[in-house]
Amino acid sequence: MFTLPQKEFRMTTACPGSDSIQDLPSNKGDGLERECSRKPDQKLLKFYGVGDPAAELSSSSPYLSSRGSVIKWFWDSAEEGYRTYHMDEYDEDKNPSGIINLGTSENKLCFDLLSRRLSQSDMLQVEPALLQYPDWRGHLFLREEVARFLSFYCRSPAPLKPENVVVLNGCASLFSALATVLCEAGEAFLIPAPYYGAITQHVYLYGNVRLVCVYLDSEVTGLETRPFQLTVEKLEMALQGANSEGVKVKGLILINPQNPLGDIYSPGELQEYLEFAKRHELHVMVDEVYMLSVFEESAGYRSVLSLERLPDPQRTHVMWATSKDFGMSGLRFGTLYTENRAVATAVASLCRYHGLSGLVQYQMAQLLRDHDWINQVYLPENHARLKAAHTYVSEDLRALGIPFVSRGAGFFIWVDLRKYLPEATFEEEVLLWRRFLENKVLLSFGKAFECKEPGWFRLVFSDKTHRLHLGMQRVRQVLEGQPQLADGAPPHQIQEPQGPHRQIPFSALPLKKIPCSPGGSEMHLKLWSTPSPAIKTKQ
Repeated sequence: MFTLPQKEFRMTTACPGSDSIQDLPSNKGDGLERECSRKPDQKLLKFYGVGDPAAELSSSSPYLSSRGSVIKWFWDSAEEGYRTYHMDEYDEDKNPSGIINLGTSENKLCFDLLSRRLSQSDMLQVEPALLQYPDWRGHLFLREEVARFLSFYCRSPAPLKPENVVVLNGCASLFSALATVLCEAGEAFLIPAPYYGAITQHVYLYGNVRLVCVYLDSEVTGLETRPFQLTVEKLEMALQGANSEGVKVKGLILINPQNPLGDIYSPGELQEYLEFAKRHELHVMVDEVYMLSVFEESAGYRSVLSLERLPDPQRTHVMWATSKDFGMSGLRFGTLYTENRAVATAVASLCRYHGLSGLVQYQMAQLLRDHDWINQVYLPENHARLKAAHTYVSEDLRALGIPFVSRGAGFFIWVDLRKYLPEATFEEEVLLWRRFLENKVLLSFGKAFECKEPGWFRLVFSDKTHRLHLGMQRVRQVLEGQPQLADGAPPHQIQEPQGPHRQIPFSALPLKKIPCSPGGSEMHLKLWSTPSPAIKTKQ
């Protein structure tokens, strides 16, 4: 999100005859949009999360375009936590005092299963077609397997069609491609916040597309509500607010299961969000990258592709990848399913720059068609390991009296450390994050996810027991040295994974001191305050 908490910035208005919001100064000649001669009013779109990263640039390289300078600035400003971790990475034998990474959302629990499967002889095949230019949508044999795989695991009411499938190298590329082909420069997507913050870069760096936050909060207002609950009313408010500021919204981004909350949208909620989008003629990009990482059966996850009727099939685009559900974030495989042939063709054209090698496509087809191994070996064991790791960390947090949100899906727990902030500011949140990092544990702080309440952190639990144990020890050490607010954080409720919306009042938890550990985030996002640490977050 391009928000500047501490200082205002200028957002330029559209030139006459243009529907786009201006973005970079005209004297740099960036080739995107040129500023009109008429000077705009000073506006701060902070409430909706819309802003201009170019306003932060104090200088640019003489060797780069303005666009190149912004791209480089993202990299320079957003890597502190992740770079620090890689320079001092924990290793049980070689570097036992190194940093424990509880910030990057990767599944490190099933390498043994995956290495055995990927090393089998049926995965190793080389033939001429795999070494030549493919159909840019992906080889037909892979798209057929993807369609069958999604039909089965998404429980679609009718078989999905290979011609509606496009494959490319990960969901980051999918976000970039979809934003570029669906929006004009300066237009925007709605996105519920907190959200996986690297999406900010995904939609901006190529397409110059903005994000408008639909801000959620932790307050529980009734028995049928839950913390950080998305409602159509909140979507309507954010859309109206963006429109009132002259920002044209072209779509809505939904992550289900949600990152960082682990929230799962019910079929009824999904239907409501899609009906809202249809009323306003908005595209809906649905990221289901954690769909097979729901380890609590009672959570009741349903893919959007399982709905009997999509309100607007031509504007509903579903993405999935193997990076989370199969612990292959380094392999880079993602897929789009859309019934809109024009969108599929446009995204496929960008696959020239984001395609997969033929050898990887062959491996992915072999993996996805092996339902026996997936159903009988991988998924049961993966879910059991995720559940055990989640139980370990959640019980540790509970014993420490730390409130948290968790729904039994994904790799993370959304942890409430507000009572450890001397003041409820994002500056204090960053200071606490730095204490964790200095004490060799990397977490992700809430501002990196555009959480509007300072003091929330994402803690990743999908790691081996010995690393979790050491990481939680370091978390404890930090928090035990941190004074708590006398009255604790504002009242709210904890979400536990035993049922879809089972809630435990904060007052029912023991009020013991909580130790905390430093950690990292997977985002490539700048913290929009000064001083600002950077954090890398990977979904």
